[in-house]
Amino acid sequence: MLLTAVKKVKDRFLPPLIQDIQQNRSSLFKFIISIFYLVGIIGMSIPAARPFFQILTPFHLLLSLGILLLFHTDWNKSFAVFALSAFTIGFGSEVMGVHTGFPFGNYSYGPVLGTKLFDVPLMIGVNWLILVYLSGHLLHRRIKNNWLAALLSAGLMVVIDFIIEPVAIALDFWNWESGIIPLSNYLGWFFIAFIIQMIYRMLNFQKANVISPYLLINLVTFFAILNFIL
Repeated sequence: MLLTAVKKVKDRFLPPLIQDIQQNRSSLFKFIISIFYLVGIIGMSIPAARPFFQILTPFHLLLSLGILLLFHTDWNKSFAVFALSAFTIGFGSEVMGVHTGFPFGNYSYGPVLGTKLFDVPLMIGVNWLILVYLSGHLLHRRIKNNWLAALLSAGLMVVIDFIIEPVAIALDFWNWESGIIPLSNYLGWFFIAFIIQMIYRMLNFQKANVISPYLLINLVTFFAILNFIL
């Protein structure tokens, strides 16, 4: 009788309690994300403070990735393969791009993004992982066809890159030859993004992430606002 009563109480009150804890945690981290990006906008918009905030850029990326992964719900082998693929393919394409001009065009990286390997900052691999995850997550339930979802997600990444590019150049993340962003950059982005998005779609892991849409909104807003400030 006692065990039955305890079970009934647990079944009635424990699920709502767990849900409340999860909601409170997501609300806390949404607040942290908003503050972090807002401070970044203010810091980058003040010329005297900008060099300090530029130095913090790699930590900004790592914090964003850390929060994103904190709310990831399925740590299996398929997710590990996706994460490694996104980092490796993204980073590898940038190494090829810097040294050959294919597939993005002729460009080089400045010192802002931190430690480099083969003349490409390691944080670029992290950036690819974050953007693929955020873009893929946005459509993972809305579109069932893998090819269509990957195409649209890759297109979204091109739009995001279009917003990022002027800010990245102004902050010395990277620089293009002759100061002109070539069309090949966006075509290359679409091609590489599509490959990784297909991997994201095809691998079997739980893709629900309550923080992902909010992080995407803040990231895009951050660069969109800086486009008008810098």
